[in-house]
Amino acid sequence: MAEQGKETGAQRAERLKREKNPWECLGEIREFARGGHETIPPEWLGFYFKFWGVYTQGDGAGVTGGKGGEGLSVPYLMVRIRIPNGLLLSHQVRTIADVASKYARGLIDITVRQNIQLHWIRIEDLPDLLERLWRAGLTTIGSCGDDTRNVTGCPLAGVDAEEAFDASPMAREVDRFFVGNAEYCNLPRKFKISLAGCKDWCSYPEINDIGLTGLLRKRHGSEERGFSLRVAGGLSTHPHLAQRLNAFVGWNQVIPVVKTIAEIFRDADVLRQSREQARMKFLFLKHGWNAETFLSEIHRRLGFQLDAAEEETLPSDLYRDHVGVHAQKQSGYFYVGVSVLRGRLNAEQLHAVAELAERFAGGEVRTTVMQNLLIVNVRKENIEVLRREVENIGLQVEASQFWRGAIACTGTEFCKLAITETKSFARWVVEELEGRVPGFDQQLKLNITGCPNSCGQHWIADLGLEGKKIKVDGKFADAYYFCVGGSVGRVQSIARPVGYRCLATEVPESITRLLSRYTELRSSGESLQQFLARKSNDEIRSFLSDIADGAASEVAQRDLPTAPPPHGVEG
Repeated sequence: MAEQGKETGAQRAERLKREKNPWECLGEIREFARGGHETIPPEWLGFYFKFWGVYTQGDGAGVTGGKGGEGLSVPYLMVRIRIPNGLLLSHQVRTIADVASKYARGLIDITVRQNIQLHWIRIEDLPDLLERLWRAGLTTIGSCGDDTRNVTGCPLAGVDAEEAFDASPMAREVDRFFVGNAEYCNLPRKFKISLAGCKDWCSYPEINDIGLTGLLRKRHGSEERGFSLRVAGGLSTHPHLAQRLNAFVGWNQVIPVVKTIAEIFRDADVLRQSREQARMKFLFLKHGWNAETFLSEIHRRLGFQLDAAEEETLPSDLYRDHVGVHAQKQSGYFYVGVSVLRGRLNAEQLHAVAELAERFAGGEVRTTVMQNLLIVNVRKENIEVLRREVENIGLQVEASQFWRGAIACTGTEFCKLAITETKSFARWVVEELEGRVPGFDQQLKLNITGCPNSCGQHWIADLGLEGKKIKVDGKFADAYYFCVGGSVGRVQSIARPVGYRCLATEVPESITRLLSRYTELRSSGESLQQFLARKSNDEIRSFLSDIADGAASEVAQRDLPTAPPPHGVEG
């Protein structure tokens, strides 16, 4: 209960949203640019900018040195560029590289929602940056804030030989419906949609507020396109995998259905009482909703009944990243999946990718939720030279399991809520593991998150590393807490904390010990995922800590978050 007369964080957020639609206030942003960073009022720095995909930048120390669970900021901004379905043309890629070079010190991050993030942006440069993006057909609107985030989809839409159908036109239509739509600029919290025809479910519908996965059904002797429907997925500090509803959503029903679900969320005043429990999943976690009551409310608002769900085939959780060289449905054409370690590249590399897409393919580049890039429509005779050129710019096509499986959040480098540095750490861990366990041939999703809020999605990883601090010789040092066995798809499971943590410098050794025991003890044909599922927490802890099997080992407790989940830093 808030003190009498004292405004809570939730009350303040709701008041600010009632007072102003920031999408109508471009003129104010221009005024700030003319006046400089010191003229920006707190409500813009801490709230309204987010609806424009703009976020304040931390001072490099993360949460350390701040107060109230949030670190200090510097007079620079992060800008997140919205990439619906991950689809880009080479001229757009070149524009992003250009603005990164001019305004962002050449630094580029691909996010876990197929977006692209830039850092080191000065307020004085923001209007020009936005205008250059608009001229290229790009926008930042709604990529942060209490609104509908970038609509994710399969980056192989239209070229995947195994897809049910190309769902990207609908994904982009859904994105256009919500971007800048004033009816949906005041949601209780962020709202995430995944829509794809991909049989691998590579856009992770299981962790979205709405997950639409493509299906074909027979009706009156012909095939009809439609979707399975899942709702209320999300990670953060209270992970909840999306619930499937007993509904088949036809192609022409998608917009009415997603609009209705967004309105159910928007109208749920119970979710506006606490910023920490404002996501749609809390209708299920806290307020007694279930799949049946949610579907009933959809039907009540729609005014018609959706058909019952069709049978679906759940995918395995193996290789959803599309890395490597693979044939397309178009005869004689291939796509090349480029693995971008922890999603980090520079402007020169991105310029080169745009050029390669034009020289050796059709000028299309696509981003993935695994923080990678794809070049599509490559003719067979161009594959090898394209592969060499990609490797010449420091990226990989045939990457190790460690390289292609690593995901990392922003970390203390730029995030004010992070506890540990993640991007450079991820690269170092991968390089160490490649040297320690050469030739390891099993999928290893290694997700690194700099705090408990799971922007690095450690809850759905084979090995999820959660940032901590440990005091060593009187000083705090980066450390990581281990969670194992996360999975989505056919055998979905939230990763379980196993009670082991160690210094960041000890992480490669701990993982090496675990993988060595897996190699020694696995059953015939047993995957790492299966091995982790059947081993107890005590056993896994003993593998990680190198104590004798069965010996007592101290259980390290997870720390609770020091602040509410970040408003938008997960991408």
